[in-house]
Amino acid sequence: MAQQMSADRMPERVGGGWLLFSAVILVTAGVMRIFDAFWAFDHDDTAKDLLFFKDNIDAYGWFWLALGAVLIAAGIAVLSGSEWARWFGVFVAAFAAVAAMTWIYAYPWASFVQIIVALAVVYGLTMYGGHQENF
Repeated sequence: MAQQMSADRMPERVGGGWLLFSAVILVTAGVMRIFDAFWAFDHDDTAKDLLFFKDNIDAYGWFWLALGAVLIAAGIAVLSGSEWARWFGVFVAAFAAVAAMTWIYAYPWASFVQIIVALAVVYGLTMYGGHQENF
């Protein structure tokens, strides 16, 4: 009887945990970037010596807001399991890793952790994303 029950169950997707991890991280990173955008809009009068947009923190706010929306969309799309969502997620996570370098002089450890997590998402999507055949 136990053998029949296991035969009736659908096989789990290989790397399903990595795909769920990638989707959750993409959505969470998107929400955090939106919080960063709100912070930047609130502190747009603060002069900083920044790497990318120089002294324009308001420009950082718009950049983080757009990136946050795209990260959330990519995370939700990855849950669909389609091939285009996989590559969209890979591209967005790689872009997020590069974007984390914009704060590397101000917050080196936080930037480093963001880069490592984004690369873990890229790994999860490239190794286990896309269409899989059930054997």
